[in-house]
Amino acid sequence: MKKTCLKKKDNLWILFNGVEYVIGLTKEAQDDLGKITFASVPKVGQTFAQGDTLVELEAEKAVNEYLSPLTGVVSSVNEKIDKDVDVLNDEDELNAWMISLKNVDVAQFDAL
Repeated sequence: MKKTCLKKKDNLWILFNGVEYVIGLTKEAQDDLGKITFASVPKVGQTFAQGDTLVELEAEKAVNEYLSPLTGVVSSVNEKIDKDVDVLNDEDELNAWMISLKNVDVAQFDAL
């Protein structure tokens, strides 16, 4: 994944790769949660406003909802999550990406 601009907010990282805004779990979130056992992620095409519940994760230590850091439309979902949620426990946090958003206001991203 080409890194263009990476920001962090509320235990999520947001990476603008030149096309989409990819969102994933930070290493800190992984450590706080423990081993993730279940993930509820949105479907492609769903629209979210900043602050809407984006994903829900169940893990050894907690059940957490993560709020969308941006307003946008889901353009892709990490399909590996459906096959094996353990991908969200990956040591390389960039592999723990969950969704990508499009139609995002650049000013909103810049303000993070």
